[in-house]
Amino acid sequence: MFDARKEIERITQQLMSAQNYAPSSDYDVDTIAQPYPKRPFRTAGVLIPLIERKSHYDMIFTRRSPKMRNHPGQIAFPGGKQDDSDKTLSATALREAHEEIGLHPDQVSLLGQLPTHQTGTAYKMYPFVGLVDPDFSPIAETGEVAEVFSVPLNHLLNMENYTVQGRIWDGRQRHYLTVPFGPYYVWGATARILHLFAEIMNNDHAN
Repeated sequence: MFDARKEIERITQQLMSAQNYAPSSDYDVDTIAQPYPKRPFRTAGVLIPLIERKSHYDMIFTRRSPKMRNHPGQIAFPGGKQDDSDKTLSATALREAHEEIGLHPDQVSLLGQLPTHQTGTAYKMYPFVGLVDPDFSPIAETGEVAEVFSVPLNHLLNMENYTVQGRIWDGRQRHYLTVPFGPYYVWGATARILHLFAEIMNNDHAN
């Protein structure tokens, strides 16, 4: 039987071991020469929002607007680059979630933090896991977000749902992780962060 409180306690406990894991990277599964751009990394905070349903937890995602200059149409966590006014990276993640999907910081309880993730586009992402008020109803900021949707957490924690795929990009064979769900093709940095989250959650000897 689903016990929402016990499940959150378990997730919180497992996240305490996240500091024992190495940071992840787009190039964990895509080893090419000189992978990172020769420019300083920009810092970004992202929120991994969990919300209680009747018999399980979901994770909330956004589908970026096809009009966006960077990563148009891709599946992402709410988040973005750190502003000078942000006192912490968690504040960045919460501010961006408020701007992008209408999630007020008061509606989120942070449970823990995952290791950083470095992208091939020179971002260093700081992912924070948060429990969202079950009464939350998303309001997409249409300039950046085309859709807000959720995926059952159990699907994302099942390691068998992850695959490595590849395609030719910029004249090279590139490889990346994917974790599709229905019509949603979750891949790249988002899938890599999720894969590490699943590793941590499935580690019976994390603590």
